[in-house]
Amino acid sequence: MINVYLVEDHEMYLEGLTLLLNRQEDIKVSGSSQNGADFMEALPALDEATILLMDIHLPDTEPEELLMKVRVQRPGMRIIFLTLMRGTRFIHRLMKYNVQGYLLKSAPVEELLLAIRTVAAGGTHFSKEIDIQGKQDDTRHTIIIDNRKVDEILTRREQEVLSLICREFSNAEIAERLFLSIGTVETHRKRIISKLGVNNTVGLVKFAVRHGLIDE
Repeated sequence: MINVYLVEDHEMYLEGLTLLLNRQEDIKVSGSSQNGADFMEALPALDEATILLMDIHLPDTEPEELLMKVRVQRPGMRIIFLTLMRGTRFIHRLMKYNVQGYLLKSAPVEELLLAIRTVAAGGTHFSKEIDIQGKQDDTRHTIIIDNRKVDEILTRREQEVLSLICREFSNAEIAERLFLSIGTVETHRKRIISKLGVNNTVGLVKFAVRHGLIDE
């Protein structure tokens, strides 16, 4: 039996995955968490053979931070990331933590099941839609998503901050306008950059223009 632990913050998607996987004769969902903190509390009790099926973006932690903690406690645990992003930047950043799978949330059910079974057998599975061999600095592959999915990647506050960044507001000006501290604005900026897989403000502006969040 393949034991899978789910880490996913969207409740409807989490429930759907649980029902789907538990219908399989060879797969069992052993538990789930909706944020990084709850998952880290559950991790010590998990068998290392358990496969982690994880959303790449959680509300309270960055993927690299979570991976570092997992590898300290469970160095051999096999991990498949679920994502809306086709960009290669995240793949290159996460591969050093020995990730075994990277799957688009838009992938068909058959591919999800294949990925789980392949990883359980000791292999790896990366979505064919993602250029795993792509150059890390290739900005054409930074992030490609359906415009309707922006809300699922960035919170409303992060979208507000992104809009003001693209309008060339400083951190201090953004803080004053949104009634935040400058430190909080800087945290939002770093989180947005991380979520979108870009390197700097120029990358943020390109993303915003590409997805119609601001005018060129």
